[in-house]
Amino acid sequence: MPDDVAAARAAAEEESVFSHPVVDPDLTVAYGDHPDQLVDFYTPRVEVIPGALAPLVVVVHGGAWRAAYDRRHISPFADFLARRGFAVASVEYRRGSAIPAQGGSGPVAGRWPETFDDVAAALDALPRLVRETPVQADVRRTVVTGHSAGGHLALWAAARHLLPADAPWHLDRPSPLRGVVALAPIADFEVADKLDVCAGATRQLLGGDEKFAERRPYADPSLLLPTGIATTLVQGRTDLTVPQAVAESYADAAAKAGEVVGLTLLEDVGHFPLIDPAADACAVVAEEIAQLAW
Repeated sequence: MPDDVAAARAAAEEESVFSHPVVDPDLTVAYGDHPDQLVDFYTPRVEVIPGALAPLVVVVHGGAWRAAYDRRHISPFADFLARRGFAVASVEYRRGSAIPAQGGSGPVAGRWPETFDDVAAALDALPRLVRETPVQADVRRTVVTGHSAGGHLALWAAARHLLPADAPWHLDRPSPLRGVVALAPIADFEVADKLDVCAGATRQLLGGDEKFAERRPYADPSLLLPTGIATTLVQGRTDLTVPQAVAESYADAAAKAGEVVGLTLLEDVGHFPLIDPAADACAVVAEEIAQLAW
């Protein structure tokens, strides 16, 4: 496909996903004191199995860990999942500054260690938050999904028991998750860095060039394998934002570690249709989640 055609299609896909109005949650709950430490809950709109509690799907939004993108842009996707019978918890977390780093030309990606502090705290708090609120969800059937940078955080959250022992987010045992469905995830920092994914976002997330190698073992999902948790990656073959090679490298690393990771590659699909309720790819994502949740 010619570069100009591919770029035009990618632009149209992005325009489509951001054209949907924000869908207000049924309930918003804080999991910490910072204004960004919030979870939006969407209750299931249908009952898939009569009398049964709905599985809980934790949604972690993307946006290159940058401040310009918050959970509002993924609210139509969260609502889409609720209409498929899931209880949904959409997690907000601290992201990078909107002010460029010294010598930089754009906003900074992520905050170290706050971005990771928040995702860990939110996942740890969710069972309690579900118990204390009217959310009707079965936390024993929790699936974490995330898009792009959120896909990275979803994979990372499932691998906390493999973090170095001195990591503040380390768990002594695997999280009780039914699975992870990572959507076009920034899943391998070495490959993403070589491809300059999101304009150097991985290096920014880890604190810059001088910290990249030192902090990778604490943040890079491709170094935290095998997780022992069922994991599926969904990736568009024509993704220009997070190319297919990033997901493939993670799947290869998992295989070398003795773990089978599902990799669903979608033809003629770019980066954004995976979370666009108007796109067929979004229905594929919901089915992948359902296969793990139920």
